[in-house]
Amino acid sequence: MEHTAPLLGTGLYPLPRAAKLLGTEPRTVRRWLKGYSWKYRDGRRTSGPLWPLQYASDEELGTEQVLSFRDLLELRTVSRFVAQGVSLKVIRATIDVAREVLGEYPLHSRRFVTDGKKIFLDAVNLAGGSELLDLKAKQYAIDVVIRSSLLEGIEYDDNANALRWYPNPRRKAVVLDPQIQFGEPIVAESGIPTDTLAAAYEAEGKNAGRVARLYRVTTQAVRAAVDFEQRLAA
Repeated sequence: MEHTAPLLGTGLYPLPRAAKLLGTEPRTVRRWLKGYSWKYRDGRRTSGPLWPLQYASDEELGTEQVLSFRDLLELRTVSRFVAQGVSLKVIRATIDVAREVLGEYPLHSRRFVTDGKKIFLDAVNLAGGSELLDLKAKQYAIDVVIRSSLLEGIEYDDNANALRWYPNPRRKAVVLDPQIQFGEPIVAESGIPTDTLAAAYEAEGKNAGRVARLYRVTTQAVRAAVDFEQRLAA
C-alpha cells in the first residue's frame, strides 16, 4: 500500500484512539472531521469536515481517518471550545479566519495565543446571527480556552512548531512525541509506552517494583503510566 504523506515524525492516531486521548466521544469526533448531513424541509443539508486531515490524501490512512500529531492538537483546541459552549459554526469560522492569518493548523499555534482573541471575535462577526447575542460569553470562552489550553503542556521549537505534548503539564511524567513510538503516550524518562507498562503491571500482580526492575525504570514511572492508562479507560 503506497503512502502519499510522510509517516515518520508526524504521529499516527486512529480516530477512536485520538478521541480517547482527548476524552471525547468517537462519534462526535467523526462528525467534526468527516462531516455529516441532516434532513431539512424537503431535502438535506450537509456540514463538511472542519479541516482536511494531514493524511486525507493517503490511500489507506485517509480512508481510516487516522490523525497526525498536528491534527490531534488542533482537535484538542476544538474540543475545549465545544466544552465552553462555542458552536461548530463559530469554530469553523474561527478556523477559516485563523488560516488566513496563521496558515495551516492555526488553533495550536503560538501566535494564536496573542492573536486568537481578535481572530475569534472576527469569526463571531463572520458567523453572524444569534451568535452575536452572547458576545460576552464568547469572549469569556476564548479567554478560558487560550489560557488553559493552547500553551499548557505543549513544547515548541524555535520556529513555534509544536514538538511534544505533556497531558499532565504539572508532572510531565507522560508525553506524546511524534518522533517517538509514532506519537503514542510514553513515559518521558524512558520512552516506554504507557500501555506497555500498565499491561505489565497487571500481569505482575500490580507489583510496581517488579515492573520497574523488569523495564529498568523507576516505580514512579510505572505508577505514572498506570495512572495515565486508567484515566484513559475511565
